[in-house]
Amino acid sequence: MRTIEPIARMDLAFSLFCLGHRFNAQVARVSRWVSRTGDGHLYLLLGVSVWLFDDTVGKLFFAAALLAFAIELPIYWLAKNSFKRRRPEEFSNLLHAFITPSDRYSLPSGHTAAAFLMATIIGHFYPGWHDAALMWAAFIGASRILLGVHFLTDVVIGAALGLSSAQIALNYVLDKF
Repeated sequence: MRTIEPIARMDLAFSLFCLGHRFNAQVARVSRWVSRTGDGHLYLLLGVSVWLFDDTVGKLFFAAALLAFAIELPIYWLAKNSFKRRRPEEFSNLLHAFITPSDRYSLPSGHTAAAFLMATIIGHFYPGWHDAALMWAAFIGASRILLGVHFLTDVVIGAALGLSSAQIALNYVLDKF
C-alpha cells in the first residue's frame, strides 16, 4: 500500500485546496446543479429522444449507450465495493461534503463515469457536439470534487471507466449492426 500513499497525499492536498477557500459555499451551489445533470435522468431522456426522433442513428445510439452502461455499471459496483475508499470528509475534519452521496465509497466516481460514457457516445454519433459533451462531463467530474464527495483520482478513474466502457460498446455495436 505504500506505493499509493503519495497519490493519497496528493488527493487530500488537492481536495483541501479546492474546498479550503471562503467561496466554497457559493461554488458548491453551482456544483450541486452541475452534478444533478449527471444523476442519470437526462441520459435516459436523451437516449429515448434520439431513438425516437433520429431515424439515421437513433437505434444505434440507444443500443451503444445501453450496452456501455451494461458494461460500466457492474465494473463500477465491483470497484466501489472492492476498494472501499473512504470519502474525502472522512480523511480530514477540514473537509466538508456539501451533499450526501448515494453510496458509501468514493472510488470510482459513478457520476463522472456515466458522464464520460455519454459524452463519448454523443461525440461518436454527433461529432459537432463532441467538445461540448466532453466539457460537460469534465464539469460533472469537477463538481464532484468541489462538493467534497470525491478525490481527484476518483474522478480520473471514473472518466477512464466511462470512456473505455463506451468505446467497447461502440466497437461491438458498430461491428454487429
